[in-house]
Order: sequence, then C-alpha cells, then structure tokens
Amino acid sequence: MVDVQIAHGQGSALLEAIARIAVEQLGEDPKREQGELVMGMPLNMDGSEGPRAKIVRSFGDRLALRTGRAIHMQDERLTSVEANWRMAGSGMTHKQKKAKRDSLAAAAILRDFLESKGIRPEEDTEAPSESPGWG
Repeated sequence: MVDVQIAHGQGSALLEAIARIAVEQLGEDPKREQGELVMGMPLNMDGSEGPRAKIVRSFGDRLALRTGRAIHMQDERLTSVEANWRMAGSGMTHKQKKAKRDSLAAAAILRDFLESKGIRPEEDTEAPSESPGWG
C-alpha cells in the first residue's frame, strides 16, 4: 500500500514511491524482467475524460518515463460501488469498510483489465463444507 498524497510535490513523492515498489516487485531492468502497471482511469459516467482523468493520464505518462514500464489505463467506473456491494452485510464497521474499499476497488480494476485481455482470473470459490475423503 502506498500512503502518499498525490498533490505533494506535484505528485513527485507518489511517483517515486510507486517507482520504488515497481522495482521491488518487478525488478530494476524492464528490458530483462517482465512486468507492466495498471492504473485506474476515473472516466465520467458517459465514458468521457474529465479534468481528473487528464491528471491521471499525465501521471501515468510520467510513471512510464520514470519506470520504463508500460502503463495501462483501465476504466474504474463503479469499482467503488462494487466494493461497497461486496462488503454489504459483512458486519464490518463503517471505518473498517472504508479501509478496505480501495483495495477491493483496485482488485476489481485489475480483474477488469485482465478480462479485457482475455485472461480469466480464478473465480471466488468458497471452501466446501466438508473435506473430501482422502483415503
């Protein structure tokens, strides 16, 4: 988790924090080690780009230059709504839900990106009520 305000230093602190994590997770040399980054794109409900989307796109361009990695923008509309729906009836407090919402929305963004590339992430499965009879 990156906990840096985007506005701090015109986004440079956030840019460096993400670049550092990209190196930790993907390696230093994008030519030798595979890995790309996915960012949520805050589109308007009609699919157009508003001022916030332009800021995110600009930040993504800066991140691509800084890391040498491909950056993919994925529509993030309704991912927070999906996260709220997934937590409904969970028994979590409002504070607990707020803390988890961004993680669930980020997972939805990544899932949607993978599905747009024809990759089907494993479905959520619940553990069977009884363990299978192993010998």
